[in-house]
Amino acid sequence: MKILFLISEVEDIVKTGGLADVGKALPIALSELGHEVNIILPYYKAVADSFRLSNATPKQIIYTNGQSYAFDIKELNFNGIAIYFVDYPKYFNNDKLYSEDSNVGNAEKFTFFSLAALKTAEAVGFKPDILHTNDWHTSMACYFAKHSPLTYEYFAHTKSVLTIHNAAFQGTDNLVNIPSVEPTAAGMYVENNHLNMLKTGLLYADNICPVSTTYAQEIATPLGSHGIDDVIRQRINVVEGVLNGCDYEQWHPSTDEFIAAHYCIDDMSGKAACKKDLQKTFGLRANTKVPILGMVCRTTLQKGFGYLIPIIEDILKHSVQIALVGTGQKDITEELHRIANAHPTQFVFIEDFKPDYAHKVEAGADFFLMPSEFEPCGLNQMYSLAYGTTPIVRGIGGLKDTIVDIDEPEGTGFVFRQPTPQALLSVIRKALLVRLEDNKKLQAVIKRGMQKKFTWKEAADKYVDVYQRK
Repeated sequence: MKILFLISEVEDIVKTGGLADVGKALPIALSELGHEVNIILPYYKAVADSFRLSNATPKQIIYTNGQSYAFDIKELNFNGIAIYFVDYPKYFNNDKLYSEDSNVGNAEKFTFFSLAALKTAEAVGFKPDILHTNDWHTSMACYFAKHSPLTYEYFAHTKSVLTIHNAAFQGTDNLVNIPSVEPTAAGMYVENNHLNMLKTGLLYADNICPVSTTYAQEIATPLGSHGIDDVIRQRINVVEGVLNGCDYEQWHPSTDEFIAAHYCIDDMSGKAACKKDLQKTFGLRANTKVPILGMVCRTTLQKGFGYLIPIIEDILKHSVQIALVGTGQKDITEELHRIANAHPTQFVFIEDFKPDYAHKVEAGADFFLMPSEFEPCGLNQMYSLAYGTTPIVRGIGGLKDTIVDIDEPEGTGFVFRQPTPQALLSVIRKALLVRLEDNKKLQAVIKRGMQKKFTWKEAADKYVDVYQRK
């Protein structure tokens, strides 16, 4: 099959978060199955500065809603996959991928990009069997492929798939701020004169794939959908969860270039050296007998800080250390700094994100915290299993689909369900107690976790099943 893959980030090209991991790994996995994949990205300033690419075609011009958009198309060979870039400096030649400015909002930038990406495929002669879009940034392509007079003829026989990585972000703005669409165009999801890009894509995608089975169920409910349940229930027959995979070439303790010592399921001795290195690097008291709770994430309420912050000082009453890395909401980071300053040898918060920090925490910690309010898929729990670092998670979304509680026969971690600080404190205390009093049981959990594999080949196989479904 020919697969046109539209996404806003690809790891090794441009990245702000986990979406980029998918943007790299899934197309490569599909390509390795024998399919022809083309990726289309915006030509961000960061990409232009890093790659300095030449034009792949003559200049393209889109005329829509009385506007004209003249853009270039750049090309890059990436792991044997062609990546094309929409080069429209007015929208993408700035320092941040998703920054708002006084003239152009994100909704206009990515609505234009969705249309320009389809025209790019036509310009380079790539007529796809499958149009695979990701989140709100590219969801409007599902609409344009069926509705725009500029594109619907070329894509008349193309099937569209929309993967939902996080339904909390939907790409909404007043239509007056989105000149790349006709404000009177039929079929878009518009409320109070505001376009909802994600919901519009959901109305027209031939298949909808949330990134885990449980998240697919959650977004069909008013409580778990961030307001898209009306459209999801309307399209429920084409909704199917597909769990993301894990890049074990990048995340494996036997080969990890960022950690102090390598180890594996048959020889765990290197993990103690990784723990010593984590304590030294982060300024924690050197003591390998003290359990370390690790956490690497955006510091937002979604990641469970509303549950964690009220109980951190209760956790620190135990013989335990906490190593936390992340950036995000100012009020959360300020409170984390305050607590860290009060407990400098027991709790460290690094307001930054560097790959080596993430790898050091995964390898050096004893437990990894993911007490999320919601978690569509999650990747760190998969990394933690591979590193023999027992996950402590809330049983929602992809966390529920990947982590089995220690009290179950095939347990791989500790799971709590109630969305309260006390429930989180209880499960952390349970984990510390098991480590102290029943370490044999904990070691069995660790071994089972290290044997678990969530591969991108499995994810790609499932997407191919979706692509081929009538």
